Amino acid sequence: MSDSDEALLDRPIWSALTTSHKHLAEGGPLARRYPIDMTPFADMVDMSEASFAALGDLMSGSQVAVLFTPEPVEIPAGFKVLLAEPGEQMIGSPADSLLRDAEIVTLGAADVPAMMALTELTKPGPFALRTHELGTFLGIRAGGELVAMTGERMKPGKFVEMTAVCVHPDYRGRGYAQALLAAVARRIEARGEIPFLHVFSSNSSAIALYQRQGMRIRRRLQVTVLMKQG
Repeated sequence: MSDSDEALLDRPIWSALTTSHKHLAEGGPLARRYPIDMTPFADMVDMSEASFAALGDLMSGSQVAVLFTPEPVEIPAGFKVLLAEPGEQMIGSPADSLLRDAEIVTLGAADVPAMMALTELTKPGPFALRTHELGTFLGIRAGGELVAMTGERMKPGKFVEMTAVCVHPDYRGRGYAQALLAAVARRIEARGEIPFLHVFSSNSSAIALYQRQGMRIRRRLQVTVLMKQG
């Protein structure tokens, strides 16, 4: 893997919407976003006023745009910042992790209500009605209830982001997150692609988990959530 390939990850949203997920992109040459019922992720070709204006044209009402950028974003008039925090971008192949007391299953459209309920409880990040269409999602059930899941989201080039790593509070400490990450990563690698993920810099326990599994911090990115004013 060359440094130029990995450079796609410096602007992962823009890279995804101009490569593997180009067919999903709404917008044009200055600003693009995913369909809002998939994910609120968006980005611009640069930070010019014209690009911000193009981004604003894609947003309506109370919709938000979530940006992942190498540097903090200077917001022009007409936008309001709802969140601005650093995050770590981690890359690598999580170590295999076997489960003795649970089975990993593939999730689909029929599981969306359960997936929405689990993400609402655990707050892993944005998860919408069609997020599961971005890639494979795997889960673990207990007593008929979905108690853990992980899946795929952005796809910049040959890189695939692992996302929605969440475990019901009553089922933590059983290795479910580790096993699901490993299972998703194996599927990504079987296609000749490379897994990566994002985690807020403040989430030290998750960062430590991913590092124990063999992932490394590639770089720090800035996560900015915007809404239009007026």
